[in-house]
Amino acid sequence: MVIPAIIFIFIFSYIPMYGIIMAFKDYNIFKGIAESPWAGMKHFNMFFSAPEFTQIMRNTLVISFLKFFIGFPAPIILALMLNEVRHMFFKRVVQTVSYLPHFLSWVIVSGFVMSLLSTDNGSLNIALEKIGAVNEPISFLSIPKYFWAILVTTNVWKDIGFGSIVYLAAIAGVDQQLYEAAALDGASRFKQIYLITIPSILPVILIFMILAIGNLLNAGFEDILLLGSNPVVRDVADVLDTYVYRRGIQHSLFSYATAVGLFKAIISVGLLTLANFLSRRAGSSLW
Repeated sequence: MVIPAIIFIFIFSYIPMYGIIMAFKDYNIFKGIAESPWAGMKHFNMFFSAPEFTQIMRNTLVISFLKFFIGFPAPIILALMLNEVRHMFFKRVVQTVSYLPHFLSWVIVSGFVMSLLSTDNGSLNIALEKIGAVNEPISFLSIPKYFWAILVTTNVWKDIGFGSIVYLAAIAGVDQQLYEAAALDGASRFKQIYLITIPSILPVILIFMILAIGNLLNAGFEDILLLGSNPVVRDVADVLDTYVYRRGIQHSLFSYATAVGLFKAIISVGLLTLANFLSRRAGSSLW
């Protein structure tokens, strides 16, 4: 089983890396990568001097940090809360309901969100009108100031349940005698969570934090492409991945898009290395 896995990784992960050369060439689809003329750092300089560079980097960083600071602790909090539930039927129902959105494609999720926020019989607008919060329906997905909140909330709702599985498994491995001893000493449930549960699963949290920091520039693609399809919100929705798609696929600027993608990959590797170094000093690391 090892040799087929190595062959699979080599074919689909390492051989395609040859295409990185396109970032340093003026790629011509008729000449191919090998015969296309070299361009040096031309495409990188074009990206750094592009009028939209600052806007794209701002959107990428803001959305990434919002997803990190809100989306990363959310599964941990859910796992800690579920661990305190003693009614097993209720616990299983909550787990099942929270897991289901992860298995839905972003096409379905985005359609659900659009229906929920629609100005025509959208549930949220109906509820706001019923309580007198608004006089007329609000087109949430056409107003830039609401886009980041909608995007992050949808991502948390979709992934919180599935993300909590690992933390629930880690919590299940904590020695129950520690809780019994703490209870005998008069520790409340909150103190037991703070003094026993969280320190016990901290290595797992640190590992996933390292991976999350390494993916900080992955602000999203499918979710942003679908929820941010309205050109009105492009100023706050356009990130590195959607920019690469638009310039590389829609405008056929393959070398330019490859350069932008390579820039993102280099920064991500740097962040991953830095996060691993800092985590190693805390006692846990990937390598």
